[in-house]
Amino acid sequence: MKRHDHVSWKQVEDKLRGNPDRLEIVYRMEWTGGEPDVLMFEDFKDAITFVDCSTESPQGRRSLCYDRAALEARKEAKPKNSAMDLANEIGIELLDETQYRLLQSYGDFDLKTSSWLKTPDAIRQLKGAIFGDKRYNQTFIYHNGAESYYAARGFRGYVNL
Repeated sequence: MKRHDHVSWKQVEDKLRGNPDRLEIVYRMEWTGGEPDVLMFEDFKDAITFVDCSTESPQGRRSLCYDRAALEARKEAKPKNSAMDLANEIGIELLDETQYRLLQSYGDFDLKTSSWLKTPDAIRQLKGAIFGDKRYNQTFIYHNGAESYYAARGFRGYVNL
């Protein structure tokens, strides 16, 4: 409740019952290890937003490069999928830097892992992508080649109801 003390379960239940397709998306978030919970993003003031709140980057969404272009650019040792493609399959959007920092204000996330973040086009056009983690009680945002992938890097996402 500390993440959403101003939201009642009745509000959430009503939104879920009115949006069964979104309920399926929340299920997929859970099934891939996201442990979705309700957070309120300023960008979506009237929405109930489910966000991946697993302590570490969701287990079922790791070892992925950033997007389809990065996946296709890899010559060998390709990962099974990309973060953007899997997010699309699940039906969620990747967190951006602002949303990731807000998530970190609710607790300690990605202390041992890292999460790809929605990357600005200017960075992506240069073949880069951004990711975040939390170390030393500080949230860090870094860059990497979008083609890279690591066992400890996944992605976090959200869906609005």
